[in-house]
Amino acid sequence: MAGGGFVDGGNLKRAHLYEYKITGYFIFACIVAALGGSLFGYDLGVSGGVTSMDDFLKEFFPKVYRRKQEHLHETDYCKYDNQLLTLFTSSLYFAGLISTFGASYVTRTRGRRASILVGSVSFFLGGVINAAAVNIWMLIIGRLFLGGGIGFGNQAVPLYLSEMAPAKIRGAVNQLFQLTTCLGILVANLINYGTEKIHPWGWRLSLGLATVPATLMFVGGLCLPETPNSLVEQGKLEEGRKVLEKVRGTKNVDAEFTDLVEASGAANAVNHPFRNLLKRKNRPQLVIGALGIPAFQQLTGMNSILFYAPVIFQSLGFGSGASLYSSVITSVALVVAALMSMAYVDKLGRRTFFLEAGCEMIIYMVIVTVTLALKFGEGKELPKGIGILLVVVIFLFVLAYGRSWGPLGWLVPSELFPLETRSAGQSMVVCINLLFTALIAQCFLVSLCHLKYGIFLLFGGLIVIMSCFIFFLLPETKQIPIEEVYLLWERHWLWKNYVTDERDGEPNKSDDKA
Repeated sequence: MAGGGFVDGGNLKRAHLYEYKITGYFIFACIVAALGGSLFGYDLGVSGGVTSMDDFLKEFFPKVYRRKQEHLHETDYCKYDNQLLTLFTSSLYFAGLISTFGASYVTRTRGRRASILVGSVSFFLGGVINAAAVNIWMLIIGRLFLGGGIGFGNQAVPLYLSEMAPAKIRGAVNQLFQLTTCLGILVANLINYGTEKIHPWGWRLSLGLATVPATLMFVGGLCLPETPNSLVEQGKLEEGRKVLEKVRGTKNVDAEFTDLVEASGAANAVNHPFRNLLKRKNRPQLVIGALGIPAFQQLTGMNSILFYAPVIFQSLGFGSGASLYSSVITSVALVVAALMSMAYVDKLGRRTFFLEAGCEMIIYMVIVTVTLALKFGEGKELPKGIGILLVVVIFLFVLAYGRSWGPLGWLVPSELFPLETRSAGQSMVVCINLLFTALIAQCFLVSLCHLKYGIFLLFGGLIVIMSCFIFFLLPETKQIPIEEVYLLWERHWLWKNYVTDERDGEPNKSDDKA
């Protein structure tokens, strides 16, 4: 059977012996760590709103402002086609892409908590510089600091949450990252809706308030415990056991701690985790976790909608205030979807959400394409009814994405890697995610200009491909202990040919040190 219908938790090693209680200490640690998502979310929400504000455009992008105001004879799809404007958005993600490799080293050698602290400081500096910007290059420098913060935060937070969570509720706990991301987007859109009316410096307030979640994350991070997995990986066995007992609320952690120690032994035998990730036995994690899912998460087209929702709605004939209001609607959909996913992902499973929501997203992209092809372009304003239809369809699309590729794009990769390649694997996840995020951000407006409504049909076709990818290649990982997920590959119709052949050909781990 293609996919993951073969998962049987009873065949796993010690999972049935794991014990846990939900403690206040555990809840505090997860909530504070999850604040890292608010950095990512706030920037996603605020940058799109700011780039649609007239005061911001007049100061930094006067050509775009004149084009927007003068209603030139070019197609309406091209009003915001400006590579310097998109560089303002995408520069953050290129910076995050580079910084994630430094984050991998810090996360592995100094711990997940250290990366969270570094990320919060970098993001704070970026917010200050952006708020004080007097030219475009100062804006971009600020964006680079913001990108460094996101690179470190996105590298460490999903790992932290997955490692702290008991297996049976790991999906819901990990998706706190997505929930805070969505809340960050919502707050940013609400702030943009208010600051858009403050002339001429409202945009400065929007950008400067990025320092608030960064401050909360830093102060909270000082109180965070390190994960038991990371402490054991660093050789701090006694401290790791104490933290494990504290977060599990029980002294009976022998089975889980034994698994951590064994995984740590394998991890310490690997001197070059990035090279190890390329080995044949790690092919499933490389293809699915490090490359496929993070790339496809961006190719859904969702982040294009998040980046440029105000721009899209303005291009579709909504006024500036109305476009920001419509963006608030889409961010509310993300929050609702994140709560839906948290409630059911550990019951229904990862594959169910991926495949069901994927079918919906394809349908919605086709509707948007057909509607725009028939009713929009070349200076024509959309009828009010058609505009409302598009807002509703985009709302439903966001709702589908927000319970599938949005949260699962971070959850599933964080579950797949064994401890010896976990920090390297998560760096690859963040790197590929931010690379495609940056490319989409840089190319979307020019693609919208040249492909017009066809850009949405293109995204629909990509969603078909990624749904097939999930159906055939991803096993179900719900309620499987994170240190035992590797056993799933041995029973997968395709991946067993890689992991078992490699294991049979390597009776020991000595060449992992190469």
